[in-house]
Amino acid sequence: MTTTADSKLANRRRRLPLYPALIFTIILTQIPFLVTLGISLFHWNIMYPDETRFAWFENFQTVAADEAMRAAIKNSVMLTTGVVFFSTAFGLLLALLLDRKFRGRALLRILVITPFLITPVAAALIWKHIIFNPMYGIVNGFATQIYQKFGGDSVVVIDFISQRPLVAIAVPMIWQWTPFMMLIILAGLQSQPPDILEAAAVDGASSRQIFRSMTLPHLRQYIQLSIVLGTIYIIQSMDFVFTITQGGPGSDSTIIPYQIYLTLFRKYEFGEAAAAGVIVIILTIILSSFAFRLIRNLLETEK
Repeated sequence: MTTTADSKLANRRRRLPLYPALIFTIILTQIPFLVTLGISLFHWNIMYPDETRFAWFENFQTVAADEAMRAAIKNSVMLTTGVVFFSTAFGLLLALLLDRKFRGRALLRILVITPFLITPVAAALIWKHIIFNPMYGIVNGFATQIYQKFGGDSVVVIDFISQRPLVAIAVPMIWQWTPFMMLIILAGLQSQPPDILEAAAVDGASSRQIFRSMTLPHLRQYIQLSIVLGTIYIIQSMDFVFTITQGGPGSDSTIIPYQIYLTLFRKYEFGEAAAAGVIVIILTIILSSFAFRLIRNLLETEK
């Protein structure tokens, strides 16, 4: 007969192979965070090393009082919320489409996934110069053709990058992150037992009823996962901002990672940059928790 001590020993032996991965994860994630937290408590400018001193929370006060940082926080929240919402919605629609059996489905899946495989900087350059360019971009060329078709005799010039910088950043980010959301949700759709859906259809349930009462609750954990992962990655991404707008015009499209970059490599304020990095982590946790709670309440209401 197995005793409690033997059971605990067996459990420890089963967990033993996981300890190296756990230790590696702690070293890779938690130690850098603690170092960043420690640096954030110092007034440290690399141009003036002799003036380095322990400053407690002065850096956080400086960051909170900085108008550029407040604008960056606002833009980060707006951009992350918009990109996560629309990429998740479009990903859900694409997953529902690609879950059906039709001719050419495998090829279409590859084409849909392609945007996510492109390097973010390369994708940003494509959107900046080929699509959004006010002189020779596809958007202006298409708008000019439509305008001239209805009687206009001039060239339409729409400069999204200068007039709507956040839109010029959000659209390509949605384009690139939609396949990521779609893959997670599609995995959820394909894990749903088909016999249960067939039984519901035989009992007379419509496609809409099956989706609302069975498919959507089943997808809750997958949608939550896609939202949380998307929020974590998108709020830290600065490739599109750096490549398309470089935070301009003014600070209309500056986000927190780009503002940290400016603080660190333009002002050489290590302490302020570290404090801003800590704020990014806190903001990521808040946004992820809010998104997680929102989608959970929404899907529970749908039951």
